[in-house]
Amino acid sequence: MSERPETLPELVRAAAERFGDAEAVVDLPLRLTFTELAERVSVAAGAFAAAGVGRGDRVAIWAPNSAEWIIAAFGLLTAGGVLVPVNTRFKAEEAGDIIRRSEAKAVLVEEGFLGLDYAAPAGVPVIDLKSGFLESGRPFERPVRPGDVCDIMFTSGTTGRPKGVMMTHAQTLRLYAEWCALADLREGDRYLIVNPFFHIFGYKAGCVASLIAGAAIIPVPVFDLDLVLELVERERVTMLPGPPTLYHSLLEARGRRDLSSLRCAVTGAADIPVDLIRRVRSELPFRSIMTGYGLTEAGTVTASRPGDTFESIATTVGTPCDGVELRIAEDGEVLVRGYTVMVGYLHDPAATAEAIDPDGWLHTGDLGKLDEAGRLRIVGRKKDMFIVGGFNAYPAEIESFLLEHPAVAQAAVVGVPDERLGQVAKAFVVRAAPVEGDDLIAWSKKRMAGFKVPRSVAFLDELPTNATGKVQKELLR
Repeated sequence: MSERPETLPELVRAAAERFGDAEAVVDLPLRLTFTELAERVSVAAGAFAAAGVGRGDRVAIWAPNSAEWIIAAFGLLTAGGVLVPVNTRFKAEEAGDIIRRSEAKAVLVEEGFLGLDYAAPAGVPVIDLKSGFLESGRPFERPVRPGDVCDIMFTSGTTGRPKGVMMTHAQTLRLYAEWCALADLREGDRYLIVNPFFHIFGYKAGCVASLIAGAAIIPVPVFDLDLVLELVERERVTMLPGPPTLYHSLLEARGRRDLSSLRCAVTGAADIPVDLIRRVRSELPFRSIMTGYGLTEAGTVTASRPGDTFESIATTVGTPCDGVELRIAEDGEVLVRGYTVMVGYLHDPAATAEAIDPDGWLHTGDLGKLDEAGRLRIVGRKKDMFIVGGFNAYPAEIESFLLEHPAVAQAAVVGVPDERLGQVAKAFVVRAAPVEGDDLIAWSKKRMAGFKVPRSVAFLDELPTNATGKVQKELLR
C-alpha cells in the first residue's frame, strides 16, 4: 500500500494501521475500533462478492445513518462495487426510479425505519442491513484503481428528476483530506454526524473525513435534539456540524447539559445571522466555526478560513479549495472548474454537456458575487430569481437583509404574481422574538431598494426543508 491511500478500500486499511485500537464508530450498543471496522469491512466485502457483486457493479443503500451503513458502504467498495446512496425520505416509487436507473444489483435497507415500505423494482433483491448478511462473508478485497468511479450520488431533485453524479476514489480522497484541515478535524475527535449518509456531507465530509483524520464516527439516524444533547454530553463530542437551527437549539440548551467538549462547528450554504455566529463563538465552547459551499457535482467548492471575521463567516461561504477555480459568469452564475468536478451524470451525456461546458467549467445554477478578498457570496438560484417591474430580485439577498432583524430567526423569500409589477417578494419568517408583518415591511423599506421589499409576510413555526436541510421553496410557492 502506498504511503497515502489512493482508493477508499486502501483508506480503511490505512486507518486501521494508523489508529488501531482507537474508537472508529460508536453506534450504541456497538463500539468498534479502527482495526475492528477494517475487519468487518473486509468480511462484508466477501459477502458482496459471494452475492455476485463484481468490479463496477452498483448496489444501493436506502437506510439511515448507522454502523451497518458504514460497514456496508466500505465493504461494497472493497469488493470493487459502486455505492448508490438513496434518500431515506423517498417513498418506494421515488427510490425505485433511482434503483432502476442506476442498475443496482441489490438494495440494502433497514427494515422498519420510519415505517416505510422498502420495496425494490422486480428482480432486485432487498437485503436488511441488520439481517446478518454483512457478517456472512469471508475476508476479501478486489483491486480498484484511483480513477475508478466509487459512488453515484443522485442530486436532490429540486430542479427536476434527480441525476446520478459519478465521482472517483482519487477525487474523494484529495478533497476530503483538505476538508479535514479546513474544518480542523483531528485524530481522536468525536464526530457526531447528524447529516444523512445518503448526502455528500454526511458520507464524505463525515465518514470519509473521519477515516482520513482518525476521528470516531457517532451516527444519528434521525435528528432528535434531546438525543443529540445526550450524546454530546455522554460521548464527549468535539465536532458537531449542522444547520443554523441546530446552533439555535444548543444556545437554548446550554446550562441544562454539559456541552464543554464541543470544539468545532461547521455550517454552510444559507446566509446566517452574524449575531448567531458571534453567540456560537462566545456563548458556546466552540473554538472554530467553518462555513462553506458545495454541491453534489463538485463536492466542497469553497470554505472559510481560520481567522475570518464573524461577518465574513455569516455572509460569505469563503474562498475556493486548493485546485478549484471559481468565476462569476456575466449573468451572475457561479462557475467551477478543477479536479473535484464530477466525471459526469450517469447515462445522461446531454445533461453532462449542459452542465460542463467545453472549457471544463461546471455551471452550478447558483448565483453569486465575489468580495474584494475573493470570498464567494451566494445570492440565489438562477431558477429562484424573479423580476419585479423589470428589476432582477434575488431571494437569498433579500433573506440576508431580513436576517439582520433581531426578531427574525429564519427567512425564506419567493416571488409571487402581482398584477402591476409581474412578481413581488413574499417572505416566510420564523420568529426569534415578537414582530408583526407590517413592522418587518416598514423596516425593510429603510434597508433595501423598493423592488426588493417583501409585499407580504407569513409567519411559520418552521420552514419546510428536505432531508439535507435545504428549504423547499416549491412548497412555499
